[in-house]
Amino acid sequence: MGGRAVVVGGGIGGLAAAIGLRLIGWEVTVVERAPVLADAGAGISLHANGIRALDALGVGEAVRAAARPQYTGGTRVPGGGWLSRMDGTALERELSTPIAGVPRAALHGLLRAALPYECLVTGAEVTSVDRSDPSRVRIPLGDAVLETDLLVAADGVGSRLRAQLFPQHPGPAYSGSTVLRAITEHPVELATDFELTWGRGAEFGHIAFADGRAEWHAVLNSPPGVRHTDALDAMRRRFGTWHEPIPALLDATRPDAVLHHDIHELVTPLPAFTAGRIALLGDAAHAMTPNLGQGACQALEDAAVLAAALATEPTVASALARYDAERRPRTRSVARAARQAGRLGQQLTHPLAVAARNTALRLAPSRATVRTILRHADWTPPVLR
Repeated sequence: MGGRAVVVGGGIGGLAAAIGLRLIGWEVTVVERAPVLADAGAGISLHANGIRALDALGVGEAVRAAARPQYTGGTRVPGGGWLSRMDGTALERELSTPIAGVPRAALHGLLRAALPYECLVTGAEVTSVDRSDPSRVRIPLGDAVLETDLLVAADGVGSRLRAQLFPQHPGPAYSGSTVLRAITEHPVELATDFELTWGRGAEFGHIAFADGRAEWHAVLNSPPGVRHTDALDAMRRRFGTWHEPIPALLDATRPDAVLHHDIHELVTPLPAFTAGRIALLGDAAHAMTPNLGQGACQALEDAAVLAAALATEPTVASALARYDAERRPRTRSVARAARQAGRLGQQLTHPLAVAARNTALRLAPSRATVRTILRHADWTPPVLR
Protein backbone atom coordinates (compact mmCIF):
# COMPACT_ATOMS: atom_id res chain seq x y z
CA MET A 1 0.00 0.00 0.00
CA GLY A 2 1.27 3.43 -0.90
CA GLY A 3 -0.21 6.85 -1.37
CA ARG A 4 0.13 10.52 -0.68
CA ALA A 5 0.52 11.90 2.83
CA VAL A 6 0.67 15.36 4.32
CA VAL A 7 2.40 15.86 7.65
CA VAL A 8 1.40 19.02 9.52
CA GLY A 9 4.27 20.10 11.75
CA GLY A 10 8.00 20.14 11.06
CA GLY A 11 9.23 19.25 14.53
CA ILE A 12 10.98 16.06 15.59
CA GLY A 13 7.84 13.92 15.43
CA GLY A 14 6.61 15.32 12.14
CA LEU A 15 9.95 14.93 10.38
CA ALA A 16 10.35 11.41 11.74
CA ALA A 17 6.88 10.50 10.47
CA ALA A 18 7.75 11.86 7.04
CA ILE A 19 10.96 9.80 6.96
CA GLY A 20 9.06 6.65 7.89
CA LEU A 21 6.36 7.21 5.30
CA ARG A 22 8.92 7.79 2.55
CA LEU A 23 10.74 4.62 3.57
CA ILE A 24 7.62 2.57 2.81
CA GLY A 25 7.03 4.26 -0.53
CA TRP A 26 4.62 7.09 0.24
CA GLU A 27 4.82 10.53 -1.34
CA VAL A 28 5.06 13.01 1.53
CA THR A 29 4.70 16.75 2.03
CA VAL A 30 5.61 18.35 5.36
CA VAL A 31 3.80 21.63 6.09
CA GLU A 32 5.31 23.86 8.78
CA ARG A 33 3.90 27.23 9.79
CA ALA A 34 7.31 28.73 10.67
CA PRO A 35 8.91 30.55 7.73
CA VAL A 36 12.15 28.59 8.22
CA LEU A 37 12.69 25.11 9.62
CA ALA A 38 15.06 26.51 12.21
CA ASP A 39 17.41 24.31 14.22
CA ALA A 40 16.19 25.69 17.53
CA GLY A 41 15.83 24.42 21.05
CA ALA A 42 18.14 23.31 23.83
CA GLY A 43 19.13 19.69 24.45
CA ILE A 44 17.61 16.26 24.69
CA SER A 45 18.41 12.88 26.21
CA LEU A 46 17.39 10.05 23.93
CA HIS A 47 16.69 6.78 25.71
CA ALA A 48 17.09 3.40 24.05
CA ASN A 49 13.52 3.36 22.75
CA GLY A 50 14.07 6.65 20.92
CA ILE A 51 17.38 5.48 19.50
CA ARG A 52 15.79 2.20 18.38
CA ALA A 53 12.98 4.09 16.66
CA LEU A 54 15.60 6.19 14.86
CA ASP A 55 17.36 2.97 13.83
CA ALA A 56 14.11 1.69 12.34
CA LEU A 57 13.80 4.97 10.43
CA GLY A 58 17.36 4.68 9.11
CA VAL A 59 18.91 7.66 10.91
CA GLY A 60 20.08 6.08 14.17
CA GLU A 61 23.76 5.89 13.26
CA ALA A 62 23.89 9.55 12.24
CA VAL A 63 22.30 10.58 15.53
CA ARG A 64 24.68 8.40 17.54
CA ALA A 65 27.63 10.06 15.80
CA ALA A 66 26.37 13.50 16.84
CA ALA A 67 25.50 12.54 20.42
CA ARG A 68 27.44 12.00 23.63
CA PRO A 69 26.73 8.75 25.49
CA GLN A 70 25.55 9.32 29.06
CA TYR A 71 27.36 6.95 31.39
CA THR A 72 27.79 8.98 34.56
CA GLY A 73 25.56 11.17 36.69
CA GLY A 74 22.48 10.92 38.83
CA THR A 75 20.34 12.96 41.20
CA ARG A 76 21.67 15.33 43.86
CA VAL A 77 20.53 17.82 46.49
CA PRO A 78 21.38 21.56 46.33
CA GLY A 79 24.31 21.11 48.70
CA GLY A 80 25.85 18.55 46.35
CA GLY A 81 25.12 15.27 48.12
CA TRP A 82 23.98 12.34 46.00
CA LEU A 83 20.51 10.85 46.19
CA SER A 84 21.07 8.26 43.48
CA ARG A 85 23.63 7.43 40.82
CA MET A 86 23.04 6.56 37.19
CA ASP A 87 24.87 3.46 35.93
CA GLY A 88 24.99 4.10 32.21
CA THR A 89 27.17 1.05 31.61
CA ALA A 90 24.51 -1.20 33.18
CA LEU A 91 21.86 0.40 30.99
CA GLU A 92 23.96 -0.15 27.90
CA ARG A 93 24.49 -3.77 28.91
CA GLU A 94 20.73 -4.27 29.24
CA LEU A 95 19.66 -2.30 26.17
CA SER A 96 22.71 -2.45 23.85
CA THR A 97 22.76 1.35 23.69
CA PRO A 98 23.40 4.07 26.27
CA ILE A 99 21.27 7.14 26.79
CA ALA A 100 22.47 9.75 24.28
CA GLY A 101 22.70 13.50 24.89
CA VAL A 102 22.34 15.65 21.77
CA PRO A 103 21.37 19.25 20.98
CA ARG A 104 17.83 19.40 19.67
CA ALA A 105 19.17 21.46 16.78
CA ALA A 106 21.49 18.64 15.76
CA LEU A 107 18.73 16.04 15.94
CA HIS A 108 16.34 18.26 14.01
CA GLY A 109 18.96 18.95 11.37
CA LEU A 110 19.72 15.26 10.88
CA LEU A 111 16.03 14.43 10.47
CA ARG A 112 15.58 17.27 8.00
CA ALA A 113 18.64 16.16 6.03
CA ALA A 114 17.04 12.73 5.56
CA LEU A 115 14.22 14.30 3.56
CA PRO A 116 14.40 15.88 0.10
CA TYR A 117 14.20 19.65 0.23
CA GLU A 118 11.22 19.77 -2.12
CA CYS A 119 8.95 17.87 0.29
CA LEU A 120 9.18 20.65 2.90
CA VAL A 121 6.71 23.55 2.76
CA THR A 122 7.40 26.33 5.25
CA GLY A 123 5.57 29.50 6.17
CA ALA A 124 2.19 27.81 5.65
CA GLU A 125 -0.30 27.21 8.45
CA VAL A 126 -2.95 24.50 8.45
CA THR A 127 -5.83 25.55 10.67
CA SER A 128 -8.60 23.24 9.45
CA VAL A 129 -9.28 20.22 7.26
CA ASP A 130 -12.19 19.01 5.13
CA ARG A 131 -13.15 15.37 5.82
CA SER A 132 -16.40 15.31 3.86
CA ASP A 133 -14.94 12.72 1.45
CA PRO A 134 -14.16 9.56 3.48
CA SER A 135 -11.52 8.49 0.97
CA ARG A 136 -9.52 11.75 0.99
CA VAL A 137 -8.60 14.65 3.25
CA ARG A 138 -8.69 18.15 1.78
CA ILE A 139 -6.41 20.74 3.36
CA PRO A 140 -6.94 24.44 2.63
CA LEU A 141 -3.52 26.04 2.29
CA GLY A 142 -3.56 29.66 1.19
CA ASP A 143 -5.15 29.85 -2.24
CA ALA A 144 -4.64 26.13 -2.85
CA VAL A 145 -6.20 22.94 -1.53
CA LEU A 146 -4.06 19.85 -0.90
CA GLU A 147 -5.73 16.48 -1.31
CA THR A 148 -4.20 13.54 0.46
CA ASP A 149 -4.80 9.91 1.36
CA LEU A 150 -3.46 10.47 4.87
CA LEU A 151 -2.89 13.45 7.12
CA VAL A 152 -0.52 13.24 10.07
CA ALA A 153 -1.24 15.92 12.66
CA ALA A 154 2.07 16.57 14.40
CA ASP A 155 1.32 20.21 15.23
CA GLY A 156 2.32 20.15 18.87
CA VAL A 157 0.76 20.49 22.29
CA GLY A 158 -1.47 23.34 21.14
CA SER A 159 -2.64 21.40 18.07
CA ARG A 160 -5.40 23.17 16.16
CA LEU A 161 -6.18 19.99 14.28
CA ARG A 162 -6.73 18.08 17.52
CA ALA A 163 -9.13 20.79 18.65
CA GLN A 164 -11.08 20.46 15.40
CA LEU A 165 -11.19 16.67 15.50
CA PHE A 166 -12.10 16.43 19.19
CA PRO A 167 -13.99 19.63 20.04
CA GLN A 168 -15.26 18.20 23.37
CA HIS A 169 -11.75 17.48 24.63
CA PRO A 170 -10.55 20.05 27.22
CA GLY A 171 -7.14 20.38 25.54
CA PRO A 172 -3.80 20.90 27.26
CA ALA A 173 -3.61 21.83 30.93
CA TYR A 174 -0.89 23.72 32.74
CA SER A 175 1.25 21.30 34.75
CA GLY A 176 2.11 23.77 37.51
CA SER A 177 5.73 24.01 36.39
CA THR A 178 7.69 26.28 34.08
CA VAL A 179 11.07 25.54 32.49
CA LEU A 180 14.01 27.77 31.58
CA ARG A 181 16.85 26.24 29.57
CA ALA A 182 19.85 27.09 27.45
CA ILE A 183 22.99 25.71 25.86
CA THR A 184 26.26 27.13 27.11
CA GLU A 185 28.19 29.40 24.78
CA HIS A 186 31.42 27.45 25.22
CA PRO A 187 32.60 24.13 26.68
CA VAL A 188 32.27 23.64 30.43
CA GLU A 189 34.32 21.25 32.54
CA LEU A 190 31.88 18.68 33.89
CA ALA A 191 32.48 15.65 36.09
CA THR A 192 29.36 13.83 34.84
CA ASP A 193 27.40 13.38 31.63
CA PHE A 194 23.98 14.03 33.16
CA GLU A 195 22.66 15.36 36.47
CA LEU A 196 19.46 16.42 38.16
CA THR A 197 19.38 18.37 41.40
CA TRP A 198 16.16 18.56 43.39
CA GLY A 199 15.32 21.36 45.78
CA ARG A 200 11.91 22.27 47.15
CA GLY A 201 9.69 22.99 44.15
CA ALA A 202 12.71 23.35 41.86
CA GLU A 203 15.01 21.24 39.73
CA PHE A 204 18.25 22.05 37.95
CA GLY A 205 19.81 19.64 35.48
CA HIS A 206 22.44 19.40 32.79
CA ILE A 207 23.22 17.27 29.74
CA ALA A 208 26.78 17.22 28.41
CA PHE A 209 27.32 17.29 24.64
CA ALA A 210 30.00 15.81 22.42
CA ASP A 211 31.59 19.21 21.71
CA GLY A 212 32.07 20.00 25.41
CA ARG A 213 29.16 22.39 25.68
CA ALA A 214 26.17 21.53 27.84
CA GLU A 215 22.47 22.11 28.06
CA TRP A 216 21.04 23.15 31.41
CA HIS A 217 17.45 23.39 32.46
CA ALA A 218 15.71 24.83 35.50
CA VAL A 219 12.17 23.69 36.31
CA LEU A 220 10.20 25.69 38.86
CA ASN A 221 6.79 25.53 40.47
CA SER A 222 5.19 28.72 39.20
CA PRO A 223 1.92 30.27 38.11
CA PRO A 224 1.64 30.26 34.30
CA GLY A 225 2.76 33.27 32.34
CA VAL A 226 5.41 34.56 34.75
CA ARG A 227 8.38 35.98 32.83
CA HIS A 228 11.61 37.69 33.86
CA THR A 229 13.15 40.83 32.42
CA ASP A 230 16.54 39.13 32.75
CA ALA A 231 15.96 35.37 32.89
CA LEU A 232 19.62 34.48 33.37
CA ASP A 233 19.96 36.87 36.29
CA ALA A 234 16.82 35.37 37.83
CA MET A 235 18.38 31.90 37.55
CA ARG A 236 21.57 33.12 39.21
CA ARG A 237 19.53 34.48 42.11
CA ARG A 238 17.58 31.23 42.41
CA PHE A 239 20.38 28.70 41.89
CA GLY A 240 23.61 30.60 42.42
CA THR A 241 24.24 29.02 45.84
CA TRP A 242 23.63 25.45 44.62
CA HIS A 243 26.55 23.11 44.09
CA GLU A 244 28.95 23.25 41.15
CA PRO A 245 28.77 23.01 38.20
CA ILE A 246 25.45 24.91 38.39
CA PRO A 247 27.01 28.40 38.84
CA ALA A 248 29.59 27.57 36.15
CA LEU A 249 26.86 26.53 33.68
CA LEU A 250 25.00 29.78 34.26
CA ASP A 251 28.21 31.81 33.88
CA ALA A 252 28.89 30.10 30.54
CA THR A 253 25.49 31.14 29.15
CA ARG A 254 24.57 34.21 27.10
CA PRO A 255 21.52 36.07 28.48
CA ASP A 256 19.78 35.95 25.09
CA ALA A 257 20.22 32.15 24.86
CA VAL A 258 17.74 31.38 27.65
CA LEU A 259 14.43 29.88 26.52
CA HIS A 260 11.39 29.97 28.82
CA HIS A 261 8.26 27.86 28.39
CA ASP A 262 5.40 26.88 30.64
CA ILE A 263 4.88 23.11 30.67
CA HIS A 264 1.48 21.95 29.43
CA GLU A 265 0.25 18.38 29.14
CA LEU A 266 -2.80 16.44 28.02
CA VAL A 267 -4.04 15.34 31.43
CA THR A 268 -7.27 14.05 29.88
CA PRO A 269 -6.30 11.32 27.37
CA LEU A 270 -7.77 11.52 23.90
CA PRO A 271 -10.48 8.99 23.08
CA ALA A 272 -8.52 8.07 19.93
CA PHE A 273 -5.33 9.02 18.11
CA THR A 274 -7.11 8.80 14.76
CA ALA A 275 -10.16 10.24 13.04
CA GLY A 276 -10.98 9.01 9.55
CA ARG A 277 -7.77 9.31 7.53
CA ILE A 278 -6.04 11.51 10.10
CA ALA A 279 -3.49 10.32 12.66
CA LEU A 280 -2.35 12.45 15.58
CA LEU A 281 1.29 12.05 16.54
CA GLY A 282 3.67 13.29 19.23
CA ASP A 283 2.57 16.13 21.50
CA ALA A 284 -0.59 16.62 19.46
CA ALA A 285 -1.67 13.16 20.63
CA HIS A 286 -0.10 12.77 24.07
CA ALA A 287 1.78 15.83 25.34
CA MET A 288 3.43 14.86 28.63
CA THR A 289 5.66 16.44 31.24
CA PRO A 290 9.42 16.08 30.65
CA ASN A 291 10.19 14.34 33.93
CA LEU A 292 11.10 11.00 32.34
CA GLY A 293 12.74 12.44 29.22
CA GLN A 294 10.27 10.50 27.09
CA GLY A 295 8.38 13.15 25.12
CA ALA A 296 10.48 13.06 21.95
CA CYS A 297 11.14 9.33 22.33
CA GLN A 298 7.41 8.63 22.30
CA ALA A 299 6.97 10.78 19.18
CA LEU A 300 9.73 8.78 17.47
CA GLU A 301 8.01 5.56 18.48
CA ASP A 302 4.77 6.93 16.99
CA ALA A 303 6.50 7.60 13.68
CA ALA A 304 7.99 4.09 13.44
CA VAL A 305 4.75 2.34 14.43
CA LEU A 306 2.65 4.41 12.03
CA ALA A 307 4.95 3.62 9.10
CA ALA A 308 5.03 -0.08 9.96
CA ALA A 309 1.24 -0.28 10.19
CA LEU A 310 0.82 1.40 6.81
CA ALA A 311 3.45 -0.88 5.28
CA THR A 312 1.79 -4.11 6.39
CA GLU A 313 -1.95 -3.49 6.71
CA PRO A 314 -4.18 -3.83 3.63
CA THR A 315 -5.96 -0.47 4.04
CA VAL A 316 -5.35 2.94 5.55
CA ALA A 317 -8.30 2.35 7.87
CA SER A 318 -6.88 -0.90 9.26
CA ALA A 319 -3.41 0.63 9.55
CA LEU A 320 -4.71 3.57 11.57
CA ALA A 321 -6.77 1.25 13.76
CA ARG A 322 -3.59 -0.71 14.51
CA TYR A 323 -1.62 2.48 15.16
CA ASP A 324 -4.24 3.67 17.64
CA ALA A 325 -4.43 0.30 19.38
CA GLU A 326 -0.65 0.10 19.81
CA ARG A 327 0.18 3.68 20.68
CA ARG A 328 -2.64 4.90 22.91
CA PRO A 329 -2.12 2.49 25.85
CA ARG A 330 1.66 2.82 25.68
CA THR A 331 1.76 6.62 25.67
CA ARG A 332 -0.94 6.89 28.33
CA SER A 333 1.16 4.75 30.67
CA VAL A 334 4.32 6.77 30.02
CA ALA A 335 2.51 10.10 30.45
CA ARG A 336 1.02 8.95 33.75
CA ALA A 337 4.45 7.86 35.00
CA ALA A 338 6.02 11.17 33.93
CA ARG A 339 3.36 13.15 35.81
CA GLN A 340 3.93 11.03 38.92
CA ALA A 341 7.71 11.47 38.65
CA GLY A 342 7.27 15.23 38.61
CA ARG A 343 5.02 15.19 41.66
CA LEU A 344 7.51 13.12 43.64
CA GLY A 345 10.51 14.98 42.28
CA GLN A 346 10.71 18.62 41.25
CA GLN A 347 7.20 19.62 42.36
CA LEU A 348 7.51 18.34 45.92
CA THR A 349 7.69 21.21 48.45
CA HIS A 350 6.72 20.04 51.95
CA PRO A 351 9.92 19.65 54.02
CA LEU A 352 8.85 16.34 55.58
CA ALA A 353 7.83 14.90 52.22
CA VAL A 354 11.10 16.03 50.64
CA ALA A 355 13.09 14.50 53.49
CA ALA A 356 11.20 11.20 53.22
CA ARG A 357 11.73 11.04 49.46
CA ASN A 358 15.43 11.80 49.79
CA THR A 359 15.89 9.12 52.42
CA ALA A 360 14.09 6.56 50.27
CA LEU A 361 16.27 7.38 47.27
CA ARG A 362 19.50 7.15 49.26
CA LEU A 363 18.50 3.74 50.62
CA ALA A 364 17.33 2.31 47.29
CA PRO A 365 19.77 -0.07 45.56
CA SER A 366 21.44 1.26 42.40
CA ARG A 367 19.61 -1.39 40.41
CA ALA A 368 16.33 0.40 41.21
CA THR A 369 17.29 3.38 39.01
CA VAL A 370 18.14 1.03 36.15
CA ARG A 371 14.81 -0.77 36.51
CA THR A 372 12.92 2.53 36.43
CA ILE A 373 14.54 3.52 33.14
CA LEU A 374 14.13 0.05 31.65
CA ARG A 375 10.41 0.14 32.35
CA HIS A 376 9.93 2.70 29.58
CA ALA A 377 13.10 2.47 27.47
CA ASP A 378 13.06 -1.26 26.72
CA TRP A 379 10.89 -1.10 23.62
CA THR A 380 11.30 -3.10 20.42
CA PRO A 381 10.64 -1.20 17.17
CA PRO A 382 8.86 -2.64 14.16
CA VAL A 383 10.87 -3.58 11.08
CA LEU A 384 10.35 -1.14 8.20
CA ARG A 385 12.79 -2.53 5.64
